[in-house]
Amino acid sequence: MELYSVAQILLTYTVVILTGILVFSAISHILYQKRSPTSMISWLLAVFFLPYITVPLYFLIGIRKRHDKKAKSFVTFSAEKHPNTVESSQHTLLEVLKKNGIPPATSGNRYELITSDVEAFESMQKEIEQSQSSIDICTYVFACDEMSRTLLDALSKKAKEGVRVRILLDLAGSMGAYFRQDCFKKLRNAGGEVAFFLPLFKKPFQGYINLRNHRKIYLFDQARVLSGGMNLSNEYMGKKDGSKRWKDILYRLEGPAVYDFYTVFMNDWNYATEKHEIIEKQSMVKHEGENIVQIVPSGPDIPRDALYEALLSTIYDAKERIWIVTPYFVPDDNIMQALVIALHRGIDVKLITPKESDHLIADLGRSPYMRELKEAGVDLKLYEGRMLHAKAILIDRTGGMIGSVNLDNRSLFLNYEIVTFAYSETLIKQIESWMLELMEHASSQLKAPSKPREALENVMKVFAPLL
Repeated sequence: MELYSVAQILLTYTVVILTGILVFSAISHILYQKRSPTSMISWLLAVFFLPYITVPLYFLIGIRKRHDKKAKSFVTFSAEKHPNTVESSQHTLLEVLKKNGIPPATSGNRYELITSDVEAFESMQKEIEQSQSSIDICTYVFACDEMSRTLLDALSKKAKEGVRVRILLDLAGSMGAYFRQDCFKKLRNAGGEVAFFLPLFKKPFQGYINLRNHRKIYLFDQARVLSGGMNLSNEYMGKKDGSKRWKDILYRLEGPAVYDFYTVFMNDWNYATEKHEIIEKQSMVKHEGENIVQIVPSGPDIPRDALYEALLSTIYDAKERIWIVTPYFVPDDNIMQALVIALHRGIDVKLITPKESDHLIADLGRSPYMRELKEAGVDLKLYEGRMLHAKAILIDRTGGMIGSVNLDNRSLFLNYEIVTFAYSETLIKQIESWMLELMEHASSQLKAPSKPREALENVMKVFAPLL
């Protein structure tokens, strides 16, 4: 009995000491990392009130930029100057991105906006059919449904013809496909390759499951790319069969800027497959397209928060308007303050977001920010149609952004993302027309919350940086 008591005491002391060490380590790391004060306070409060839950959770999901040997290497872009390179002096944003190591904007690109779910599906099929050498696909959600099986059949056919087909899927977003890999059997038998970013059982403690690959890259012959917000499932695109799909956007890009998509894909692919395939050099042939665009990736594999800096810079530099389309709006204090200041400067600030998103937690987290902007005078547009999943920003009449990034902490600071900034007048007009169409189906009345919901929203706001 006495031995049992001694063992209990030793076990208790051991647990207390180990807990103390872990708590101290977590707090030290939180204070050491470059975080916003709001994020830091949120983590410290969580550690204080729920140490046994928060501490292991922090070491699992709380670290963004990794520097250990097993971490995903930073994306390295070619330093060779392309004939279509646009000098950074032509636009303030170009200089901000250049200082952050982002490849320069290029002229000579052909850029086509796709706002129809049916047209997006048909464009995907057409690009697959026309491909001669390679098809590289990276997406967050891949559902083994009728739409994606149609694409897999087309991809299998191309693989049999000798075209190299590679598909890279995020584990968290494509969990169903991960556990139902029989849908890839035909493609693999034809020579196609399928890999998952951060496989569950292969790298359970190496990748930090919170760092998700949210990029959408549909690359064909390393010469043409489809990208934007659409994933590969019938929820986003498909045949005209009466399906009620989400409202989203895609674009087709052809020109020198496509090479940057290829570079990012290869970095992701090499990490996920643990291969070291060489990135082919970019062709130095001058392109004759009419659009100036710039590819901006973000995430743990980019040394600094270039995209975040770019967004803040564009908001502060705006002279006329800032129109934002995002399904999940949980910004940090800096973006909120920048938007309010822009409004006070007389800038037309519009926020277009779904009346109700597909995530209750996201809705609870975003509501206080939306009310704050509404009270400040921001023109809030609540889209009344199906779930609005598109992400885009329009700044004045000089620049627009479309891509995979949401205006929330997860997208801006945790996920692997990729967007395109457009600097051509024709593209900006296309984006503007699309946004005006969205606003035709939107209301501005924000329903007052009940007292219990308001209390819950305020609690969620405290922990918003952890979402």
